[in-house]
Amino acid sequence: MSAIRALRQLSTVSCRVAASRSASLAARSRLVSSVQVRAFSASARSFGQGTADVALSNSLSEELKYEKESVADSDKEPDFLREFKAQGKWQIEDIPYNDEVTLSRKFGNENMRLTFSIVDVRGEHDEGLDNESASEEGEEDAAQEEEVLTTYPIRASLSITKSNSPAALAIDMMCQEGQFVLENIAYYQDGNLVNHSTAEADWKRRGIYMGPQFDTLDVSLQDEFDKFLQERGVNESLALFIPEFAEFKEQAEYVKWLEGVKGFVDA
Repeated sequence: MSAIRALRQLSTVSCRVAASRSASLAARSRLVSSVQVRAFSASARSFGQGTADVALSNSLSEELKYEKESVADSDKEPDFLREFKAQGKWQIEDIPYNDEVTLSRKFGNENMRLTFSIVDVRGEHDEGLDNESASEEGEEDAAQEEEVLTTYPIRASLSITKSNSPAALAIDMMCQEGQFVLENIAYYQDGNLVNHSTAEADWKRRGIYMGPQFDTLDVSLQDEFDKFLQERGVNESLALFIPEFAEFKEQAEYVKWLEGVKGFVDA
């Protein structure tokens, strides 16, 4: 075999080897890419149908971790709640995942139900955050904000029914700065309308005279109503407890909300 022919054959073999290696590398690259795509797709499918599910789940996890770490001994009953229960006057009806809380008690032949919502807490938090972002006075404004958060107004509704009377009273009021500010007192001939949440009961309530604005009543009459409620435990102690419990429940509901949403996204 001549040197030139041998050189040509060697060149041909080298080209074939190079081409074979190039094809092998290309095939391997396609295989790795395919595996990565399948793995990512499988991961995305495990979090529903969207590609953003994993990132959202991670963000929810971080927020959940922060909220749990920021509340010390979150699994323990706080002192203020334990002391309130120890008094044995009011029973707390706190349903998980609900906005409203009801305090109930008996006084003589009367049944009393005081209902308030944690919605006012969320609204106050949002307003506080807006004020903080717009503030330029640093720590002094932060201290003022903290003070506001402990005295924010919470709307409450008190119903009083009697076992020997078909009628009832419904009192709308604001709980603020350790006191109740009465707005109006409505009288119901049919006491069943006060606590029923049916559409029919709601329709009937709309047509009932709700009474005058409380602050337009004679001052002596206002004083007597205040004494009437004080005797029944609607007093400063209760007015201080409600915002504190509303804050406590709002935090607990937020944590449950984070857990629920994360569980749904991960499903």
